[in-house]
Amino acid sequence: MSDSIQLAVAPVFLLTAVAGMIGALTHRLARVIDRSRVLHKELMDESLRPSIRDSYNQELKNIATRGRFINVSMIFLVLCAIMIGLTILELFFAETSGGKLMVSAFVLYTFVAGIASFILALISLLIEVLIASYSIRWKPHN
Repeated sequence: MSDSIQLAVAPVFLLTAVAGMIGALTHRLARVIDRSRVLHKELMDESLRPSIRDSYNQELKNIATRGRFINVSMIFLVLCAIMIGLTILELFFAETSGGKLMVSAFVLYTFVAGIASFILALISLLIEVLIASYSIRWKPHN
């Protein structure tokens, strides 16, 4: 019994990592939304120079792209959490229903799908971070 409980509790640590990443992504998305609101407000100013207007519009495009990658990453993280949750449920049900651990192939599929979703979320987050990094002008303005 204790072996199966340990086996079922192990994926919970992955859920902790997923929860932390969801918190970080929520913060990043809030920053993206706040910045886009500021830019939209600035673009309402009729006296804005065309060069600055173009710069703001380009930044808005980058922000929109970043927001999409954050949302994709969030989708994969939620999918990961669901798959890992199903894995944990299957492991508990396998222990309680049969008296001994009889793990089905379903556990393998849900766990692998959860890990794959986690990896895809990390890749999407990496792309968003790279877009954010490369959109910053490292050169001083003229």
